Amino acid sequence: QVRLVESGGGLVQPGGSLRLSCAASGFTFSSYTMSWYRQAPGKERELVASISAGRGTTGYADSVKGRFTISRDNAKNTMYLQMNDLQPEDTAVYYCKRPGLTAYWGQGTQVTVSS
Repeated sequence: QVRLVESGGGLVQPGGSLRLSCAASGFTFSSYTMSWYRQAPGKERELVASISAGRGTTGYADSVKGRFTISRDNAKNTMYLQMNDLQPEDTAVYYCKRPGLTAYWGQGTQVTVSS
């Protein structure tokens, strides 16, 4: 069965960095576009970044452009989100998603940016 497991969240001070990982199993990872989403308390879940299959074309929300970098290692069936210059407004639960006719989500990892 499809399984997505996020890791790498934590507490970081403003200006700090974190790298999130999403370990995938149960499907041909290299064949799928993958995405990172986040949900802050009291807000709707929002798309943060996506990376395509094949060429690995990336796209970002305006709020994270220039600070976050999405990548994937198909040999390891893992997607990453490098987050630099984190700000308090980046505080949220971060989820990885495999889009498609049937979408799959991980359980999420908490990122808290606070001094």
